[in-house]
Amino acid sequence: MGWIIDADKLSRAFGDHVAVDALTLAIAQGEIFGLLGPNGAGKTTTIRMLATLLPPTSGTARVCGFDVTRSAGKVRRRIGYVMQQVSPMGSYMLTGREKAEIEAALYHVPRRRVKTRVNEVLELVGLAEHADRLVQEYSGGMQKRLDLACGLLHQPDLLILDEPTLGLDVQSRHHVWEHVRWLCDEGMSVLLATNYLDEADRLCDRLTIIDHGREVAGGTPEGLKAELGVGTLDEVFLRHTGHALREEPP
Repeated sequence: MGWIIDADKLSRAFGDHVAVDALTLAIAQGEIFGLLGPNGAGKTTTIRMLATLLPPTSGTARVCGFDVTRSAGKVRRRIGYVMQQVSPMGSYMLTGREKAEIEAALYHVPRRRVKTRVNEVLELVGLAEHADRLVQEYSGGMQKRLDLACGLLHQPDLLILDEPTLGLDVQSRHHVWEHVRWLCDEGMSVLLATNYLDEADRLCDRLTIIDHGREVAGGTPEGLKAELGVGTLDEVFLRHTGHALREEPP
């Protein structure tokens, strides 16, 4: 089996605080893999190391076949990264199309392909008819879909999503889920960090639960529930961590 992410004893410390502690991950090509944990568990720190934005203190990781420390540039060309925050304030005076075109340049999409590729990704996330509206006029869900579109511009092998539906209403969350599942069906690999248990249960082929930077459980959602004889991931999470995660928003 080909691994899109292969991390061995990956660790990151900030002074005396160990944010990620000897985490080992093996994520297969073409799957949606969930990283589940409470706030402060180390999810975002893990993602930033895998995305080459933060060097590991110790351990190793290969993403898309390349070492995140020695071949960071090659990793970056092969991943799309959608952060927790929606588009920064500086982009609000741009249209959705303009923001995507700027992102395409940053991702080194060939100039001859930019117009076509921008149209493709905006159509994919359902924003084609809103492409020439200002980003400041977009709802939170539309801004998040625009961020998703920008992460897809260079056709990455791996899409990294850090709490992609944080703060969105139920309908917007479900729209994002549909896009993510479609991408996986088309062969893209997805690493999804989330605090929403229903999101992990609905989307993830496999997942790892982390707490205080360490893995406390891992497997398929159904397998984890069957192992403990419980009916929901909420119960699995509570048993392994002693914490309750946020529920689906109203």
